[in-house]
Amino acid sequence: MTVEAVHVALADPALRAWAVRDGKLYREYRFPSFVDAFGFMTSVALRAEAMNHHPEWTNVYDRVTVSLSTHDSGGVTDRDLALARQMERLAAGRVL
Repeated sequence: MTVEAVHVALADPALRAWAVRDGKLYREYRFPSFVDAFGFMTSVALRAEAMNHHPEWTNVYDRVTVSLSTHDSGGVTDRDLALARQMERLAAGRVL
């Protein structure tokens, strides 16, 4: 996807919390607790595995930081946007 196409996609209200950093989609989630953050990651892991598309992410206590890109394509693709949308659905009602 072009940089312009990615920015157009991020104009979608469902993806408003996402940004582009270093050529990747980027988002930081904050949860009420470590257990909530880890539960979110577990839910995402199941979806990501089913999609065969895995995030780069870290977890420190109540925060989960995510970067998405498709390495084979050298940038952001529709697969990354689809996973970001899945993550937003799974985070709904859980994040602070």
